[in-house]
Amino acid sequence: MSAPKPLRADAQRNRDRLVEAAVRAFSEENADVTLEAIAKAAGVGIGTLYRHFPTREALVEAAYRNELAKLCDVVPDLLRAKPADEALRTWLDHFIDYMATKKDMGDALKAVIASGGNPFEHSRAKLEGAITALLTAAVEAGSLRADVQPWDVLASASGVSLVVGETGQRELAGRMLDLLMDGLRYRAGR
Repeated sequence: MSAPKPLRADAQRNRDRLVEAAVRAFSEENADVTLEAIAKAAGVGIGTLYRHFPTREALVEAAYRNELAKLCDVVPDLLRAKPADEALRTWLDHFIDYMATKKDMGDALKAVIASGGNPFEHSRAKLEGAITALLTAAVEAGSLRADVQPWDVLASASGVSLVVGETGQRELAGRMLDLLMDGLRYRAGR
């Protein structure tokens, strides 16, 4: 099977706008938002939406995967721009935002799962790759302890997002993430 043909630049822009509009709609409105409303918010016609996403479930899944990719794909840039432990701390803020969006998209994601789809199929591997890269860089720099497991950090950050993941609670979430980072730094370089 050959790789899909790359989209023309205008078609890619339309697809990107549709995905961004879908994330907003499924997060801020509700799972029942019409596809026509999403197409209108993206500035395209409904036919364009259906050319890219033949079903509602395909659009929801693309919106979710887009948010996951944005979270994971930022890691190399963070590691180039900041010391490794600061890159991790910044990424954890992004993770809290990602979890809030995922929670807000919950009803739409449940509908995908009910129809037999699996939007989370590649999530674990992508998240593990991102957090492992950050932790490895920080351990190698001597700024984090070496015995930290990637899923322990993700579980801790997930807990923070469950408790204080709402938009109005970002200051408290930041303080909790700072505490998590203090624990990750404890006895670093030993």
